[in-house]
Amino acid sequence: MPLPPQWRAIPITNERFAVEALDVVDVVVSKLKRFHADDRQDIAAMIDKGLVQHPVLVERFRSAVDRFSHEARADKLPRYVRNLHQVERDQFDVPETPIYLPDWIDQGD
Repeated sequence: MPLPPQWRAIPITNERFAVEALDVVDVVVSKLKRFHADDRQDIAAMIDKGLVQHPVLVERFRSAVDRFSHEARADKLPRYVRNLHQVERDQFDVPETPIYLPDWIDQGD
């Protein structure tokens, strides 16, 4: 997930508590990790509804890469980049955005 996560206030009529939800773009970024069929459907629906703008998605994804590239599981990043590229091609119909990973990560290509 990108850091810091972006939270959005959910308007409610109850004055006793406040509700916040994770921003839609951050939800999409987090779904790129698992990327099962239902995740792909959710991502497509959010994009189709106009809730996700491509430049914002790329910005938040890069934020997550910056954070994740310093963890022991950073070797998984090439798969997440491929998942982003699939969303770019299939949902946004745009060329793949170059995402630069640290040299020590095996790109698998």
